[in-house]
Formats: sequence, structure tokens, C-alpha cells
Amino acid sequence: MGRILTITNQKGGVGKTTTSINLSASLAATRKKVLLIDLDPQGNATMGSGIDKNSLQYSGFEWLTQQVTAADVILPTSEAGYDLLPGHGDLTAAEVKLLGESRRERRLLESLRPILDQYDFVLIDCPPALNVLTLNALVAAHGVIIPMQCEYYALEGLSALIKTIRDIQSTINKTLVIEGVLRTMYDPRNRLSQDVSAQLVEHFGEKLYRTVVPRNVRLAEAPGFGKPIMYYDPYSKGAKAYLALAGELLRRNDRRQREEST
Repeated sequence: MGRILTITNQKGGVGKTTTSINLSASLAATRKKVLLIDLDPQGNATMGSGIDKNSLQYSGFEWLTQQVTAADVILPTSEAGYDLLPGHGDLTAAEVKLLGESRRERRLLESLRPILDQYDFVLIDCPPALNVLTLNALVAAHGVIIPMQCEYYALEGLSALIKTIRDIQSTINKTLVIEGVLRTMYDPRNRLSQDVSAQLVEHFGEKLYRTVVPRNVRLAEAPGFGKPIMYYDPYSKGAKAYLALAGELLRRNDRRQREEST
């Protein structure tokens, strides 16, 4: 059964979608079967994967509202190597529709169950808000990856997200864990970046990924060409960082599986 990882942070502009796309591509490059779910009505992960959100026959809206099956919606990404369950603005309507239904927080999990055994990893790109779509992603997930910039306001928002995760752990999804915290858009010349990074090391310890994603122009350009960075500029610092992150995630996953089997 695939491991479901939700990539979320209610603060926008922290590299959430960039991480979703490039970690998916990097895991796929290691021959893992990966599904990326674009749960953000902005549809940026869809466009960044090279698929035009405006020409979709179906999206996550029809899937979450049970009008179609996952097989009707999932699309292959030609170059990136992972499957995509695309999203666009209709997901806002799905959110409104779910609000009036019972077990609304479990709809994503229930919709995922029939296809989980087809994938090694399912990554979910969430909207930058703690809404019913994000709640569904957290209820469905085994782990949460939190991308964040090393700046003051990012730390402030992080405490609210961690509280939400703990609330879900204590009520709906007792197996949910923080998979890791990822430092993004990191500038080592910036004193604040260094200070915040030190605080993260102190607070999260081993939960903090050793991999640090630097500020990188090529990484910012890649979505405009509908490509993960490893296919846009494989020698860039951004490409190397996300390949390193995939390796780190796989090593942690292997260690967790060994511990569970003993």
C-alpha cells in the first residue's frame, strides 16, 4: 500500500507546490510509482507538471464529489514520470459541496483506498489554507511534509499548523506524523535565515530534513515550462537539492519499515 504524504503550509509562497512537483519527479526517477494529487484550486501543480488545467475533461472536483472514478481523472506526465490527479478552480465548489455532507473530512481517504496499492507514494499538494480540502488531506495522510522559509512569519504560522496536526492526531487520524520539515528558498548569507534554521534544528531535531533547498532562479523558472527542475536544468542547485530530499525520504522510509517489522 502506498504511503500518503501531505505537503502543506497555510502560508503561501513557501515552496509547497515546487516541493510537490519536484519531490514527485525525484521519487519517480528512483523507479518508485508516484501519484501527485493537486488539491489546490489554483491548479499550479497541474500546470507545473505540463498539463493545461483549462483543457481537463475531469479534475479532482468530479472525483471528490463521486461523479467519476480515479481512473477517469488520473493522467500520466509524459516526461516527469509520475501520475497526476489534476486540479483547477472547480475544487472550490467541491469544498462547498463537502461542507454539507457527513464524513466530509474522510472523502479523500475513501476515494483513495481503491487505488492505493498501485503506488509506492501518494503526494498531496494542498491549498495555502487550513480548509476542508486540507483537512481531508491530513485525515488521509500517513505523514506531513512542511516546507517553510527561514523567516519570522513562517515560524509564526508553523505553530498554528502543528496545533492543527496535533488536534487531528488526537481525534480523527491517530497515526498521522510529521514526516519532516523542509527549509526552502534558503539564503545562507541572510542572518535571519541562519537564526531561524538554528531554531528549527533545536525544536524539530531529526524531523528537520538535512536537505536544504536554496534560492535558485532555475527552480523558479521551471514551472513556467511545465517541467520539474530535474528535466529543466538537471545540473542546477535546485535539482540536486530535490534529488537529495528524495534520497533522504527513502532512507527514512526504509528505516521506519525495518522498525515496524521488528
